[in-house]
Amino acid sequence: MRSLGKVLAVAAAAASVVGGAWLWWRWLMRRQVTWQKILSDNIPVHSAYWRARREVPGDILYVAIGDSAAQGIGASRPARGYVGVIAKKLAKMSGHSIRVVNLGISGATLQTALVKELPRLKRLNPDILTVAIGANDIAEWNPQRFGEQIELLFAQLPRHAIVADLPSFYFLPGERKAQQGNRMLRAAAARHGLRVVDLHEAMRREGMRGVVTQFAGDLFHPNDRGYAIWAGAFLPAVEDRLEQVLEAQASGSSDSSARSQSRASTNTSSA
Repeated sequence: MRSLGKVLAVAAAAASVVGGAWLWWRWLMRRQVTWQKILSDNIPVHSAYWRARREVPGDILYVAIGDSAAQGIGASRPARGYVGVIAKKLAKMSGHSIRVVNLGISGATLQTALVKELPRLKRLNPDILTVAIGANDIAEWNPQRFGEQIELLFAQLPRHAIVADLPSFYFLPGERKAQQGNRMLRAAAARHGLRVVDLHEAMRREGMRGVVTQFAGDLFHPNDRGYAIWAGAFLPAVEDRLEQVLEAQASGSSDSSARSQSRASTNTSSA
């Protein structure tokens, strides 16, 4: 009888754990749906913020190519996304005003970047350019298409562009696809002489702590903490490029386009 009682007690405890886990999972899924709507409603707010931000003139032009992460979706406010954090760091490091043109489009894939973002980039002459695109291609993964499109994009970027590899998806099968995509991305970057920052590794190092603390409620977009990790991955390369820009400005080299950025009204209509 004592053995039977122990078995029943263990079974009851196990059932309680399973039931609790199921209730937690159901709550998490409902929360995710709620947050997906909240963040979807934030898309026009973030877009309006960046449209207004590009009207502000600056001595140095920072341009970003990307998707909803570039727009800062999931952050408490647009400026807390990685583009906003980088822009703030640039101003602090340089002592100059920064004009920011955020070409990122929520939901953008590589095809979107090629068709909509790249033509706008060609009308600009950025001092600093960050590129973080391709994560949305994982949803409908086609390795051949990804390889072809990343090659097309990188071939048309200025050589000083700073490119992030695909972020970590932490769990399979998305993580396996991201790793495959990153091998192609890095090979294409090497062929075109582009510097790659290891966003994937920066996120992977955070482990389960990152999974729990660095994502918005939709469990996909980073939150403020997550975007700080993204910005941190970019910053060493951004700082190196900024040093080149400042040296070019000081020497009057044509490598720097800063002088033209004071004429913000001229470029704004094309941006």
